Amino acid sequence: MIVRRVKDANQAGGFFPVLRYHPFFADSTEPRVNADIAHRRRAVAETVFAELIDGPLARIPSGRIGANCAWVLCAAIAHNLLRAAGVLAGARHGTARGAIRRRHLVDIPARRAGPQRRPPLRLRSHWRREPVWLALWHNIISHTSTSD
Repeated sequence: MIVRRVKDANQAGGFFPVLRYHPFFADSTEPRVNADIAHRRRAVAETVFAELIDGPLARIPSGRIGANCAWVLCAAIAHNLLRAAGVLAGARHGTARGAIRRRHLVDIPARRAGPQRRPPLRLRSHWRREPVWLALWHNIISHTSTSD
């Protein structure tokens, strides 16, 4: 059994650091450091699987194999795009879970208004998550080419 201790980020600012302990069992013959690195890699993969199962894979059309394959492919693309959007939105959303990214970056209280040629997007005036969404928007716009 290997126990890794990590400072709790939610309890920052105290006189003594608050530590969380993460025990795990390893039946390999690797040294402890290598076993810890392998465990962290598996934990990242399990987090991705949990996000997919909680999100798009919970509504998979299990009747046909072709439809399931297409659904899993679209879920993987959406997951990767959402992770990239989280990184562009800021440090907090780069490491956040998929449900938080969807709630903060995708579910926006906006409406389309104006002509159909170039419809503007109207956001609410006092929206709580507006700075994060605008940071994502400006990061995306600044990376696109303006030469036409």
